This record gives sequence, structure tokens and C-alpha cells, in this order.
Amino acid sequence: MQTPREQASRLSAMSLLRISVGIVYLWFGALKFFDGLSPAEQLAMNTIHELTFGLIDNKVNLMMLAGWECIVGFLLIIGKYIRPTLLLLFLHMVCTFTPFIFFPKETFHYMPYGLTLVGQYIMKNIIIVAAGIVLWKTEREKEANQHFSEMALSRE
Repeated sequence: MQTPREQASRLSAMSLLRISVGIVYLWFGALKFFDGLSPAEQLAMNTIHELTFGLIDNKVNLMMLAGWECIVGFLLIIGKYIRPTLLLLFLHMVCTFTPFIFFPKETFHYMPYGLTLVGQYIMKNIIIVAAGIVLWKTEREKEANQHFSEMALSRE
């Protein structure tokens, strides 16, 4: 059982984690709206081209990705619709790892451990996945606590 102070500290830490991931998403997404500003622009276009079998124009794909990332970032920052937002984050994260499959020469110097700078850029996303899992668990706990509180109030 946590003391009120411990609960407040945990809540603050989770808010800081959620907002910091949101800022990263919003920032990286916003860069993609401006040609040449995102260092991941070409990698993103090539990856989405592979994932969509080239059926959609690369620039359209990039704008859709930019919008996706900005929406995820904005919703994480404001703390609304957390669980649906985290589902979008997890789906995006799965896609961010596909260059290891599609472009191994661009992501590895030496398979499977010698990552290129591009590979390192992708691999750091494991931290975002871990943060997402922590936030998901926290949201589930919060929802369960609200449910039990409502049940207790309805019995009175």
C-alpha cells in the first residue's frame, strides 16, 4: 500500500514520462512536415514505400506519418485518450523496426550486433516501447482503481 506522498510522486513520474514521450513524438512528427528537416525522412519514405508496396506517393506517406506522430505526441502531452494513443504508438513502433528487415545493409555494419548510425537511431525506439508499456500498465491500474472506487461508493 502506498502512502499519499508515494502515490503523488508516482503520478508525477508517470506524467513526466508521458509528456516527455509526447514531446519527442510531436517534435519528430513536426520536422517531417518540412522537406529536409528530419534526419529520418528518407528512411521513413523508403520504409513506408515497402510497407505499402509503393501504392501511395512517398510525400503523401510522409505527411500521413508526420500527422500520425504529431497526433500521438499531442494526445500524450495533454493526457487524453491515453490507451488508444498508446495503441497508435505501439503500431508505429512495430513499423519503425522494419528497416532491420527491409534494409539490413543500411542498419547493420556487422549482423546482428554492429549497428550503423541509422540502426542505432532505430534501436533507441526500444526505450519508447518500454515507456509505452509502463504507461499502459499505469493506465490500467488507474482504471481499475477508479472502478473499485465507484463500486465502493455505490455500496454506500
